[in-house]
Amino acid sequence: MRSRGAARLAAVTVTSGLVAMGAIAGAGAAAAEEVPQHRGGAVATLGGLQTYDQAVIRDNGTSQEVPAGLFEMSVEGGGTLKTYCIDVHNPTQKDAKYQETPWSGTSLNANRDAGRIRWILQHSYPQVNDLAALAEKAGARSLTEQTAAAGTQVAIWRYSDGAKVDAVDPQAEKLADYLYKSARNTAEPKASLTLEPPAVSGRAGELLGPVTVRTDADSVTVTPPVDSVTSGVKIVGKDGKPVKSAGNGSRLYFDVPKDAPDGSAALSVQASTTVPVGRAFTSETRSQTQILAGSSESTVSATATADWAEKGAIPALSAEKSCAKDGVDITASNKGDAPFTFRLMGFKHTIGAGASQTVTIPLQEDQPYDFTIKGPNGFEKRFKGVLDCRTEGSAIGNKAQPASEPSPASAGGTTGGGDLAETGSNSNTPLIATIAVAFVVLGATTIFLLRKKQTPPESSTED
Repeated sequence: MRSRGAARLAAVTVTSGLVAMGAIAGAGAAAAEEVPQHRGGAVATLGGLQTYDQAVIRDNGTSQEVPAGLFEMSVEGGGTLKTYCIDVHNPTQKDAKYQETPWSGTSLNANRDAGRIRWILQHSYPQVNDLAALAEKAGARSLTEQTAAAGTQVAIWRYSDGAKVDAVDPQAEKLADYLYKSARNTAEPKASLTLEPPAVSGRAGELLGPVTVRTDADSVTVTPPVDSVTSGVKIVGKDGKPVKSAGNGSRLYFDVPKDAPDGSAALSVQASTTVPVGRAFTSETRSQTQILAGSSESTVSATATADWAEKGAIPALSAEKSCAKDGVDITASNKGDAPFTFRLMGFKHTIGAGASQTVTIPLQEDQPYDFTIKGPNGFEKRFKGVLDCRTEGSAIGNKAQPASEPSPASAGGTTGGGDLAETGSNSNTPLIATIAVAFVVLGATTIFLLRKKQTPPESSTED
């Protein structure tokens, strides 16, 4: 399993000026349509660690006691999620917003034991709420909700972080050992709701799409563009009839009037469902990656956009984090009759008429990014986020002091030493000198604030 070294990468913001169709585009990111890398599903706010006991992490001759157990999140639109952490040495941030994320956009992508973590979730608390039966399987005398949650979290950390960690309570430790030794690889669960692709383009007067619904919900509600009454843009099926609801596999189209001026629109779909156990949740802040242990009936949603024009290049852009490539994949398609050309990170990219291409923007671990791509007819898309693909597995700092309530900034992660809750490392971690490099890219300034990053050796955990 890949792990992050104790020295952290400094924040890096990338703001790029871009060229489209031979014209220079200024930075102007604030006015651009922001395109999040969230492909759909549940969006929730972290409420904190709710059900937990204590665990001890040991590393390089030091040990630290930390709270271990279940977090609770409130879902936008209604619903509650229960999650465990899969990023033990990172802190949590109070009220951080989380988004349902495929494993490919998290540290689970490079973790050959990711499927074992899902098995643990399916075979322990809270999915198994008969604690007497669970204790019997584990060879434990008895389990409470707190010790069951702690034992489950400890077993997960052994696979997610390669951590040398034990539960403080002996019965919780028996559960952790049972789950760790019994776990088997299982497949990644499918997203609760996505639209594929998230962006389409074409000419006015045509059906733009299709956009395919992927969901485990019985049905989803389809919401047309907010200005559909004035613009005349409708969301229809292949038969051209307006669609108000859809199911898994349904194909949706943007029906754009032939006389519509060049422009863009968005559709959204929403449903109420239980999010599959094992779905990952990430935050755009520096807050621990979480994995779903249980879900009430919750609101899930997804959005897709369409751009159209009368002539010239007609681009459609979407972005997705790729931990396998250590960067962000930007997929650009062009349904126009002229090439679409843009510059990004100092490189020129041209998408031919009728063609599609995926461009990977390489990033450093923990690197925030913020860049804008401009095109013809006022086309402008802004992409922002942070690359978080590794867990940390190095020094853990001074021993934590026991507390009846974990602090909001560190619950479920390591605590106690210096500025650990803010940096993910202890106060003795050496800071690498910051290098500022300023340069001009076609009229816009790109600034990188980098810290040299220490690369830890690869490690893996065998059962």
